[in-house]
Amino acid sequence: MEQHDLHHEFPEYRDQIHVLKVSNGHFARLFDDYHILNRQVVRVEINEDVATDFELEELKKRRLKLKDELHGMLKAVAAA
Repeated sequence: MEQHDLHHEFPEYRDQIHVLKVSNGHFARLFDDYHILNRQVVRVEINEDVATDFELEELKKRRLKLKDELHGMLKAVAAA
């Protein structure tokens, strides 16, 4: 199974992830939301939780939206 946690998704931003987690409340909240959502997706994919195909796709879309927002914040910090 493919890893989708942020450290696997963005290994080049490892330092920025840590800095933002401790210094930016908005990033920290989005980071936590992303990981909760990622765990939900994984639980459905390994059949620990039940969801329809539509529900699973919606979870994945929400996860992607959060990942995009977090990536934008990481890029902005790395560029500064």
